[in-house]
Amino acid sequence: MRKLPALTRNQVRAIDKTAIAEYGIPGVVLMENAGSRAAILVNQLSPPGPIEILCGGGNNGGDGYVIARHLQLMGRSVSIISTVPISRLKGDARINAIVAERAEIPILSIESESESLAAPELGRQTVTVVDALLGTGSRGQLRGRYHDLVEIANLHSGLRIAIDIPTGLDCDTGRASTPTFTADHTITFVAEKAGFKKNNADKYVGVVHEVCIGVPAKLLATFQSDEAIQ
Repeated sequence: MRKLPALTRNQVRAIDKTAIAEYGIPGVVLMENAGSRAAILVNQLSPPGPIEILCGGGNNGGDGYVIARHLQLMGRSVSIISTVPISRLKGDARINAIVAERAEIPILSIESESESLAAPELGRQTVTVVDALLGTGSRGQLRGRYHDLVEIANLHSGLRIAIDIPTGLDCDTGRASTPTFTADHTITFVAEKAGFKKNNADKYVGVVHEVCIGVPAKLLATFQSDEAIQ
């Protein structure tokens, strides 16, 4: 199958929506595929030592919970900092957060700005920080806990890996928020995102790795033209 062009925010949404509604693939299955395959790369890229995953309140955070579970299965020491308590999560993200909690993966929920400024678990022992805070739907300046955690992560001396897109980077325009997660590697799903090649976004995405999430080839073929669903 020919390589897909870079995808816009609307194309990403259309692929997910069509895979679920017309092909009958549950969203939780797509999330499992994305997270499990991303975890393989995180494990390969990360040096020995503890891995910290920053999880937001949406599906990008849900991917992070899946990644954590699979890294645990690979024998890695992994923990999570979440911007939202599990009780307030919804849908597929909530399902995977509950599984991670029951798997006894350490989860620290940041419920106030003062807590996010402390972020006690993001310390010197962590060798890799994984950004699963915000996905392709995010736009505009980061605020509150997201702003603080990205700022802290960017000061960390270890490896930094973004999931799907660095938090703070606009999917379509490549414009960077202040701050934006500065990744050494970005593990992106299905295809690169349109903003990766714009506005010097390459300094935030680092090395890009594309990961298949099990979307049928028939569906992806409809997006092989740059003009498809702009």
